Amino acid sequence: MNCWRHIVVISAALLLALPAAVAQRPTRPVTPPAAANSKPEGGLEVVLNRMDNAAAAFRSAQADFTWDQYQTVVDETDTQKGTIYFRRRGKDTEMAADVRDPQPKYVLFSDGKLRLYQPKIDQVTEYSAGKNRADVESFLVLGFGSRGHDLSRSFNVKLLKKETVDGLPTSVLELVPTAPSLRRMFDRILLWIDDARGVSIKQQFFEPSGDYRLARYANIRTNQKIGDDAFKLKTTANTKVINPQGG
Repeated sequence: MNCWRHIVVISAALLLALPAAVAQRPTRPVTPPAAANSKPEGGLEVVLNRMDNAAAAFRSAQADFTWDQYQTVVDETDTQKGTIYFRRRGKDTEMAADVRDPQPKYVLFSDGKLRLYQPKIDQVTEYSAGKNRADVESFLVLGFGSRGHDLSRSFNVKLLKKETVDGLPTSVLELVPTAPSLRRMFDRILLWIDDARGVSIKQQFFEPSGDYRLARYANIRTNQKIGDDAFKLKTTANTKVINPQGG
């Protein structure tokens, strides 16, 4: 597996979701069952415009997450839980994830580098995005802090249906990667875009093997100040740092 694939796979497996961390949502009526899977009003262009507007206002986000990884070969699902953080700094986006269950670990993307800290072995594994930095960041903020019309740069975008998620009307987008390198990792990606706010509240990534990753978020806060400590790895004086890319 080349370095770029390493970074994207790790990003998708550990971080991608974030897109679902959105603003606190007011109580809204549940869409009647008869309309739950109807075609969204306004079409794809309206959904993408909503995402553009949400991206323009985005500064930061924090949410509790549940990430499910399904493996078709063994027919099992591994679940991780914790808290994730995002903040925009200039033109760049930083991301940090504090995984608490089933085993503590920390993930940080900052300055074009992805770092994974495993306290149990007191080791940091570091990857550099290099010339692919913009692509990695686009995955990290997919559907969350990213413009809807930018999706067409990397995907064929289709509006599938309207579906209610946790009582919220959403428009389901299907993204099919256009680059062969990405298609080898993901057949397609589904984004559930909140019809009212233009942000993703759920995501699912399908791999050619039949495996998939599903992300869900709760206790969401946006555009509130997040302390710098959230974007620092809690390492020790004895922490070992390795770089599989060499150097």
